[in-house]
Amino acid sequence: MSHALTSSTTKSFAAKSFAAKSFSVALSCSLLFAGTVSAQSKQSMNPMVGGQAMYASKDIVDNAVNSADHTTLVAVVKAAGLVETLKGKGPFTVFAPTNAAFAQLPAGTVDNLLKPENKGTLTSVLTYHVVPGRLDAEALMDAVKKGNGTATLKTASGGTLSVMMNGPRNLVVKDAKGQVANISVYDVYQSNGVILVIDKVLLP
Repeated sequence: MSHALTSSTTKSFAAKSFAAKSFSVALSCSLLFAGTVSAQSKQSMNPMVGGQAMYASKDIVDNAVNSADHTTLVAVVKAAGLVETLKGKGPFTVFAPTNAAFAQLPAGTVDNLLKPENKGTLTSVLTYHVVPGRLDAEALMDAVKKGNGTATLKTASGGTLSVMMNGPRNLVVKDAKGQVANISVYDVYQSNGVILVIDKVLLP
């Protein structure tokens, strides 16, 4: 009888010990998963552009000046006197060409636009990349569907851009010249809007 009781007690203790270890392992895995999700969430909230994190708490200009891929864009924005505008309340959707996109323009184009006498033209080109409102990928895709395949956006310059699907998940932007730009980075949220990085300079 005593032996049976001891055996039963040992089995009960072993079962409880196994359950405790299982709970501990499950808890550790749960915490690890939660930490991974949290880290991924923070990364998606502050995506990397030009080697630097883009913080949703900062405005368009304060983020853009930190991107190594947008030094030309920042320079022309300053030359056009648009810094205060793009630091304003907004919201703005900015299609932001990279340095490589500006490099595709004919030689001397950027230097020519930076001349004081061409400030009006420069301002027109830059504001053609700005659309009032906060249009992220989801909003643009919805607009494309409602437009039967093409969303027409009115820019801050008064011109229009056409947005279309390129496959099931990608969007492209077509300018007034018929040139098509790919969006390489989506939904870079700002305190006063959203940036979408593009691979070409859009021309009105």
